[in-house]
This record gives sequence, structure tokens and C-alpha cells, in this order.
Amino acid sequence: MSKHVQNLALILVGGFIFALGINLFALPAELSEGGVIGITILLYYYFGWSPGITNFLINLALMVAGYKLLDKRTIVYTIFGIISASIFLFLTQNITHKFSDDTLLIAIFAGLLVGIGLGLVFLSGGTTGGSAIIARIINKYFGVSLGQAMLAVDILVIGVSYFKIGPEKTLYTLIAVYLGARVVDYIIEGFNTKKAITIISENSIEIAARINRQLIRGATLYNARGAYTRKEKEVVYTIISKQQLLELKRLVNDCDPNAFVVVHDVHEVMGKWGIGTTTK
Repeated sequence: MSKHVQNLALILVGGFIFALGINLFALPAELSEGGVIGITILLYYYFGWSPGITNFLINLALMVAGYKLLDKRTIVYTIFGIISASIFLFLTQNITHKFSDDTLLIAIFAGLLVGIGLGLVFLSGGTTGGSAIIARIINKYFGVSLGQAMLAVDILVIGVSYFKIGPEKTLYTLIAVYLGARVVDYIIEGFNTKKAITIISENSIEIAARINRQLIRGATLYNARGAYTRKEKEVVYTIISKQQLLELKRLVNDCDPNAFVVVHDVHEVMGKWGIGTTTK
């Protein structure tokens, strides 16, 4: 239950930050966005319709059309995300303060806030609807990252926005959307970045034991044979946090200064083997 409360809180915070990115930066600078929110912004520019209300209605229709493609947990979180984002869009729609006349600066902050907001919502397992629903479906069935999938869908909507906001604002909008997509990927993957370490050493057993004892991490030993020397050696494989990398290098150097060490970036670890009781 506490995990669900935490996820719902993340959705609320993300929806609020997302709404601020739209109402505090994008709209005052007459920028657009991608996906459904881009459509609601265009409707606001043309007819003055409330982005919060139109965002809710369009996303409600999309949820009805695509709910079978999402699991129940995602559906619940997405409905909560749509409602939260729409309410915050409505409550903050009268904020018209323009922080700067530098459109590039405004586009950067619009992208940052929208990306942070969406990233927090995605991190909880939900979406804010619209292209986010489509992006999550693409991510689920094709393995494309959420940020990249959203970027592809958003570019289509931005292309239509060109006829209302003009070429210059369209280019600034592309900057904001691209930056937002990168922030989404960083929040989802970067906050959980681990380091996978492969160590080839004559003292592999000692190294593995010290990893267990000093770093409080699990390690795996497997046999390998050199292609040139044809000698058998045990290889150590472990996954650690970024903060532990320096300590591990010192540890390995103490055990075997000639050890061969390879460091890989790992963006996601699942299962008890990788984390479990060994996670700090």
C-alpha cells in the first residue's frame, strides 16, 4: 500500500510540474508542444479553450479507445495522471507572467519542467495520457524508450502547429520537446544507473570475497579461458552503484594491480540477484 501511495504522490508532483511547464513557460512565449497537450494548446490559441478541460476530454476518449492495450495498474495510474495534470493545468491557467523575452531560454525551461513532470509520472508507472499512452504502448511492444517514442509522436503534432505559430516558434518548440524527451529518459534510467563490473584476475576469489564483505554486494564467478594463453581463469562479475566504483577500483588494485577490469553502464536491474538484500 505504501508503494502505491508513493507512486500516486509522484504522479501528483509530476502533474503539477508538467502544468507549470505549459502555463508558466510554453503558453506565455506562444510555443507549442507535442501530443495531446500540443493539440490542446492549439485549441487554446485558436478558440481560447481551457487547456485543462480539453486535455481531460481528449485523453478520456483516448483511454476509452486504448485501455485494452494497457495493464490494469497502468490504467489506474494513467487515469490518475490524466486527472491530476488536467486539474493542475486548469488551476494554473491564469498564470501569465513572462520571465524573459529570450525565447530560447523559455523553451529550455519549458522542456525541463515538462520533462521532469512526465518523467516523475512515468517513474511511478503511469502516464499523463495522450502521446504518453501511445509511447507506453510502443515501449511495451517494441522496446523503444519512452522518451524516443514520445518524440516521434510529438514531432507529428508539432508539424501541424507550424501553421499557427510560425517557423521560428516551431523551431523553439522542437528544442523544448527534444530536451523534455531527454529529461524523461534520464529520470527513468539515470536515477537508477548501476555499474556492471567484469574482473579477470589471478585473485578472483579474494576479490569476490572482498566485494561481498566491503561493498555489501553479490558477485558471480564463472570460468573463462584466454584465447592466446589458453589458460583457465575465474572471472568476477558484479553490479554496484556509481558511488561505489572508486572504492571497488581501490579494492581490486589492492588484491591484484594487474587485474583486467571492464566497467559497463547498466540502466535497469531487476530481480533479487542484482539487488535484493545486497542493495544499500
